[in-house]
Formats: sequence, C-alpha cells, structure tokens
Amino acid sequence: METFLIRALQLILSLSILVVLHEFGHFFFARLFGVRVDKFYMFFNPNFSLVRAKKINGKWEIKFLAKNVPANERPRKDADGDVMLDAKGKPMLEPIPVNELPDGDWRKYPETTEWGIGWLPLGGYCKIAGMIDESMDKAQMALPPQDWEYRARPVWQRLPIIIGGVLVNFILAMVIYSAVLFTWGEEYLPFSEAKYGLHFSKTLNNYGLKNGDNIISVNGEPVEKRSDFIEKILIEGKQNVLVNRNGATLDVKLPADLSQHILAAEELDLVSVRHPFVIAEVTAASPAEEAKLQAGDSIVSINGASAFLFQDIAEKLLTFKNQKINVGYYRNNQLDSTFVTVNENAKIGVSFYPATQYFKTKKTEYGFFASIPAGINMGWETLTGYTKQLKLIFSKEGAKQLGGFGSIGKMFPKTWDWQIFWSMTALLSVILAFMNFLPIPALDGGHVVFLLYEMITRRKPSEQFMEYAQTAGFFILMGLLIFANGNDIFKAIFK
Repeated sequence: METFLIRALQLILSLSILVVLHEFGHFFFARLFGVRVDKFYMFFNPNFSLVRAKKINGKWEIKFLAKNVPANERPRKDADGDVMLDAKGKPMLEPIPVNELPDGDWRKYPETTEWGIGWLPLGGYCKIAGMIDESMDKAQMALPPQDWEYRARPVWQRLPIIIGGVLVNFILAMVIYSAVLFTWGEEYLPFSEAKYGLHFSKTLNNYGLKNGDNIISVNGEPVEKRSDFIEKILIEGKQNVLVNRNGATLDVKLPADLSQHILAAEELDLVSVRHPFVIAEVTAASPAEEAKLQAGDSIVSINGASAFLFQDIAEKLLTFKNQKINVGYYRNNQLDSTFVTVNENAKIGVSFYPATQYFKTKKTEYGFFASIPAGINMGWETLTGYTKQLKLIFSKEGAKQLGGFGSIGKMFPKTWDWQIFWSMTALLSVILAFMNFLPIPALDGGHVVFLLYEMITRRKPSEQFMEYAQTAGFFILMGLLIFANGNDIFKAIFK
C-alpha cells in the first residue's frame, strides 16, 4: 500500500506540473494577442471546485469548496415571449447580458480569468473565449465573433495559441534534462565492466543469447550501455549481435520479428548486469529476519547448490515458493548457513545492493553552460526514440501493451528519488507534447491541421464541421483512454 501511495503521489505531482505548464502555454499566447481566457484550472472540476479565484474590480475574490459558476446563457425568446427552438427542436440559447447579472455574480466580469483547482486529478484545462473545443460556450458562439475572441483572430495569431502547450512541454523537457545533468550528471555501467557478464530475458535466451555473455557490438556498432542495446535490437530491428562468451567471440543472429516476441512475452527486464547477492537491508518481521540474516551477508548457495549471483538466486527462489530452504552465506569472511522460508512471491524479505556497488561506472559531470546543449540533445534523442517506438503499437501484441495511468505510475520508483522523478517528468513531458501534436480532432494537432487548411485554401472550416470534428475526436480519445486503462485493469485482475 505504501508503494502504491508513493507512486501515485509522484504520478499526480508530475502530471500536475506538466498539465499546468501545458495549459499555461495556451494561456500565454492567448493573452499576448489580447484573447480572453475564461477559465484556467488545475484538475477537472465537475459540479464544484476545491478553490476558485477571480480578480474583480482590482480585488481578488477566493472561494473554497464552491459550486461552479453556471454557464452564462439562457433560452432565447421571440417577441411573444416563447422559447425559440433550433432545427433539432432544442431550445436556442443566448448569453445573458452583463448588465442583467447581479453585482456578486462572477459572470458579470468576463474580462478577467477565473482561476481554480478542481477535485478530479486527471488533468486540467484552459478555456479560451471563442474557441471550438470541448469546453466551448455555444450561446456565445451563436453570436458574431467579438474582437476579444479566438475565432476573431488571424491565423498567424491562432496558430501560436494552439501550439503553445506543445511548445512549452518540449522546452520544459529540455530544461529538466539540463537541470538533471547539471545536478547529477550522467552515469551508467558500461558492459565492459560487467565482470560476471549479462543476464538476459527468457526470450533472448531462446534466440541465442546466454546468461554470462557480454555484448561487444550490434550490426558492427560498438555498444556499451543497456539503453543503446535495447534500442538497437527492439526499436531499430538490428539482428547481428557479437558477444564474448567464456573468452570466445561469437555471432548471434536475432529474428527479424524479435520485438513481437518480446511484447507477447510481456518482458520488461530484457538485460541486466549480473552481480553478487549481498543483503543491503532486512525487512522487519520478514522470513529473513526470523532466520537471523543481516545486512552485509553475502548469499553463496541455495540448498547446498552454489549460487552467488543475484539473478541466479532470484530464479532459484521462484522454484521454492512457500518452502523452507537452506541458505549459505558469508558474514565477516565466515561461511555460515540458515533455514529461511520463501514467501508466495518468491521473496525472503531483503533488499540487495545494485550492480553499481561492485563495478566501476562511467560518469560525465556537466557544468551549467555545458548542461544546456546536453539537455537539448537529450530532449531530441528522447523524442526521436519515442517516435521510433510507436511502430510497435501498430501490431496485435503492441496494442495489448498499451497502458493507462496504472502503467505510467509503475514507471516511477517504489521509493521517492528526485533524480528519477525529474527524469520521468521530462520523459512524460516529451510524450505529452508528441501525443498532443497528433492530427486528431480535440487535440492540439487536430486544430493545427484545420489552421493549415485555412492558410492554404483561405477558407475557414464551418463552425458546424468543427463541432462535429471536435465531438468525433473526443470519442476517439475516450475510446483510447478506456482501452488503455482497460488493459491495466485486465492485467491487474487476470495476470
């Protein structure tokens, strides 16, 4: 439960930062060009808001746990006082004149933005006056365009307003990457330092890579870190791997459809550095504590069979769930053993030191000015890498791996780590920028397509067409959202 809460808090904080700054990008350009912004909200606010604030006559008014301000509209009536109906038989609406609203009504002051925090932490929004989107004011849109509305502005002003959010997210990613490099530098464990070789997933084992092999090159290109190896074989589809196996150099040819086999097996840890199993911490009230194991103990055997590498021991424990085993270990250079019960999760209740504890890492430090171009470069590399990965989605196995908020949450560490948190936030910022730029109605990219059409043809798409497109795009997005989160729920229940 504690792990779930930590990950949930990291996810909410990260998405809150990204969504608020994304919407601020729209807000900034809207105000720059004199377009009104009716509302700016962090989180969604169905029916009521946690906090609402608005500047009225130079003074701020703030309300807590207050019902939302109703839409500024009323049924339109004819000269006889009868409600007018549209072609579908629905009442026609019109804005309520400002001078008819009471002084305390926030709708009386449309020239200032309503700021707020909603109660549903799934995003946020920036409601721009005169814009056909999911939050449009239909009564106002039925009137001729006003000078302070989005729709009244020329294309060269509307385009920056639309792409402002994507632009801010991408710039934000580069800023975060630069800050991370400046603060922590870039560190990784080169394959050449892996004294005991590498450990591969079962699928990679099945196609010729053996535990203990060390990677030399892929398709003739030297590879020294895990991320590069995975990108080359999984994303770029390269097949020829040169390995060092027990001092001999061997060629291993992977199948062309390796990525589909990996996706079908749902393997996440494709390759890791093999390292000794030395206990870092013993969990309270765990089988390990009952067995008197201590931090610093180095496990070297299971039921008398030699096993001192973490990956080998973890695989052996899988065969002894809910059983008592004999564990041999070194403590202060003295060999000893004890009996310990393996739980239903194949764990004994200890944490272990990572591979970086035993092998020399390669670390690059960055000064302030050097971190800026390095961060920009990392942002571009992240974007291009993510773009390449999209091809994996357009397959039967890839579609099954689509995940929602649960999958994103699991990308964060189990314990709070600011370096990982900011690195993950930068990655999500790149993803948010890219996804929003897809040419789907209801996304920023969809609006860009319509603006480009207008620039080329010199004609605006009709407002009715835009409304239909917006509705279609909304249903497409909701379908994807339900599918992705449905995958998470299915996996949680049945896998």
